[in-house]
Amino acid sequence: MATTAPSELEPKLLPAGPSESESLLSSLVYDTSQQFQMAMSNMLKMITEIDQTAGGIMEEIGKCNDTAFERKKELEEEKQRFQKAAYAVLGMLNDT
Repeated sequence: MATTAPSELEPKLLPAGPSESESLLSSLVYDTSQQFQMAMSNMLKMITEIDQTAGGIMEEIGKCNDTAFERKKELEEEKQRFQKAAYAVLGMLNDT
């Protein structure tokens, strides 16, 4: 039974000459660079979209804060009116 060395079974992946090797390496670097640029462009678009959305959310939060403050003010005024009315009724009851 004859044994075969592992190197004899593997296909030849290395190019024949140095110029072909440089060409493949150059092509690989170029493709990787293109993929990286596309990924960076996509991330920049997502960051811009996130910033715009965050700006809208912050604006809505500001509006809600303003509305809540106005409502609190109205409730405080209504509370004071009820207290005055209650004190007036108590005063009338005490006078009788």
